[in-house]
Amino acid sequence: MMKWISIVMVILAGMGLGTEAGILGPLGSVVGHYWATLCIFGLGTALLFFVSLLFGPRNPASVMSLPGWHLSGGLLGPCYVVIMTVAAPVIGITMTMTGILAGQIAKSLLIDHFGWFDGQRRPVNIRRLIALLLIAGALALIAGGN
Repeated sequence: MMKWISIVMVILAGMGLGTEAGILGPLGSVVGHYWATLCIFGLGTALLFFVSLLFGPRNPASVMSLPGWHLSGGLLGPCYVVIMTVAAPVIGITMTMTGILAGQIAKSLLIDHFGWFDGQRRPVNIRRLIALLLIAGALALIAGGN
């Protein structure tokens, strides 16, 4: 049951990303792409601060005791949002999100296959490769339609 709930949650999160791309493009064209990213992350940081105060653990692990790569996502997130803010108005939200999805799946296959970042190894098989090829095909079809 938890597997299906998780699948629904990630589909909803993906829908949120498409919405975010639609919002960020116009915001970026008005205030600038970096300011738009800063606004989004600033608001998100404030929200997460209050959620953490209310629902987070009372004695969280020290960030300084963790390996440095645990925090590298903090560098990747803003880069992703800036690229999405710049690309969506130029190539459209569908093409932006399909390109992002293709990149996510390709990199995720490598991470799973090799068990990077302390993850469980899930070897690449023919079904996963076909799924990646289908997503790449979707990207090509969408690109051809523009």
